[in-house]
Order: sequence, then C-alpha cells, then structure tokens
Amino acid sequence: MLTLLQTDPSALQITWFCLIALLWVGFFFLEGFDFGVAMLLPILGRNNKEKRVMVNTIGPTWDGNEVWLLTAGGATFAAFPGWYSTLFSGLYLPLLLVLIGLIMRGVAFEYRHKRESQAWKDGFDWAATIGSFLPSLVFGVGFANFVRGIAVGPDVLIAQSFWSLFNPFALLGGVLFVALFLTHGAVFVALKTRGDVRHRAGDLAQRGAMITGVLMLVFVLWQNLVYPASENPWLDGSLLTWALGILAVLGLVGTWFASRADREGWAFLSNGAAIIFLVVGIFVKMYGNLGFISTDPGNPLDITTASSSPYTLTLMTWAAVIFVPVIVSYQAWSYWVFRKRISTKNMPDDAPHPEHVGA
Repeated sequence: MLTLLQTDPSALQITWFCLIALLWVGFFFLEGFDFGVAMLLPILGRNNKEKRVMVNTIGPTWDGNEVWLLTAGGATFAAFPGWYSTLFSGLYLPLLLVLIGLIMRGVAFEYRHKRESQAWKDGFDWAATIGSFLPSLVFGVGFANFVRGIAVGPDVLIAQSFWSLFNPFALLGGVLFVALFLTHGAVFVALKTRGDVRHRAGDLAQRGAMITGVLMLVFVLWQNLVYPASENPWLDGSLLTWALGILAVLGLVGTWFASRADREGWAFLSNGAAIIFLVVGIFVKMYGNLGFISTDPGNPLDITTASSSPYTLTLMTWAAVIFVPVIVSYQAWSYWVFRKRISTKNMPDDAPHPEHVGA
C-alpha cells in the first residue's frame, strides 16, 4: 500500500499541489515588485517627494498582494497538513525572519506619513527597505533548498537544518530572488511614474536585467546539472525544467530590450514571465516529495502522505471555484482603478496618506 501511495497521487492531490504553486507564482509576481520598489527607496528616491512617489505606486495594492502569501499558507495547511507542519517546525527560524520583515515593511508604509520629521520618514523608509530585503533573500534561499531537497526525519535537528540552508547554491538563489525583485520593482516604477524618477528607474532596470540574467543563467545551469529532476522518483522532468529555465533567462533578455526601448509595459511583462518560469520550474522539482528528503524510508513525506482526506480536498475545491474568481476580479479591478502614472507634481507638501494619492 505504501508503494501505491507513493506512485499514485489522486487527481485532487495533484490539483491542489498545482493550485498552491499557482498561489506562490501570483505572490512572487505581484509582491515581487512591491519588494523591489521598497528596496529601491534609498537608491532611486533622491528627496522626500520622489520617495513618496515611489511609495504611492504600490500604496493601493501592496497589502492586497500579501493576501496571496496568506492564501498559499492557508491552502497548504488545509490541503497538505503534513507539509505545513514540517515547514513551520523544521524551518521555524527562516519563517520568523520572513514574518519580521513583513511586519517591518507594513508598519513602515502605514507610519511613514504620521510625522513631518525627515528623520522619522528616513527611518521608516529604511525599515521598508530592510523589511523587503529579508523576505526576498529568505524566500530565495528557501526555494533553492527545496530544489536540492531538505533532509527531514527524527535524526535531523532543527539547528542543523537551519545552518545547512546556507549552502552556496541556496545563497545564489537568495541573491537571484533579490536581484529579480529589484529589477521587477525598477520596471514597475518606470511603468507607473513620470519625470526623472521614471528615467532613472528605466536605466536601473536595464542594468538590473543584465545582472539578473547572468544570475538566472548560472542558477538554471546549476539546478539542472547538479540537481537533475530525474533523481525525483515522481517526475522525470529534465526537459521541462531545462525549458522553463531557458524561458526564464529569455524573459530577462526581453526585459533588457524592452527597457532600452522605453516599453515599460513589455518590460514588466517580460520580467514577470521570468519570475513565473523560475517559480514553476522550482515547483516541478518539488513535485511529489514537496522539496524534502526523508531520512526515514518507512515514513516518507510526499504528496500522498502529507495530504488531507479526499472529502476535505473536495470541499476545498468547491470553495476555491466559488471564491477565487471573486477575489481575483476584485484585485484586477483595483489595479485598473489605480492605473495612471504619477510624478512629484502629484505630491503637494500636505499630501495625505500614500494610499489616497495617485488614483
């Protein structure tokens, strides 16, 4: 029976693994430019008004984008409780760093405008920058380790697991995620602004696309040559992961060309495509064993052993069919409402809360 479970996941189990992957893709695509914009505050913003312009580009949507992360966590808890419990027990410290970063950036966005003191504003700008850098780095390190396979079992200590995360390949993944989100943020600022901020963001997007493209190429080569998908008993996806990796690199090439031509919309879509192909490729690697290698052969962690009952998955599927289109439609509408470009001319000295400006 154990062999049957390991080789024959149900349609619902496969469906929910794919849906969770889709939620992570949506989170990195949308929250990626949020992270990037915040990390670029001390680089692109030369004065308070320019920084306020940058904050306003993400002001109406940043908190909505984080919903994708919450939904991914909730779906994992409900559909694969074994996966969820392993993540939050074995990777407690990295996830705590993510939480600290998200709290810092949320507080920074909400409190930046509360006082006129420049020191106050600068302090919260740095909090937003650091609070965006931490999750970007940790997520990159974490997902790179899922490609390698994280050892779990009764003989694996949490402290040892934490320090083993910082291996060369994982650090490359962390740097790649940071660079990818910085480029995504630069392209988004260029897409949403006018004037000097737009031009500087476009120039930075070009340089960022080149550097990130090189990092992506190294990551793809390392991922597929050193950790081939054929080692995964669930899926021999070598050709698929190679194809997805090459498409991710080409997406960044497209970002560079589009940025040079001042086609910010195409640059944003190209960089977003690079994120999508990268994350999908990682989840292809994770298919079946969920990114973990069990040290106890008699108690494996995989899609079948970690999942909820068929009845639970069926109820979740009906709920997703009903509510997900509503949520996606509302978020798409909010982006349409706040679609216009803004500049320092929209930032009077007595400007209200950033979320109320730039509609």
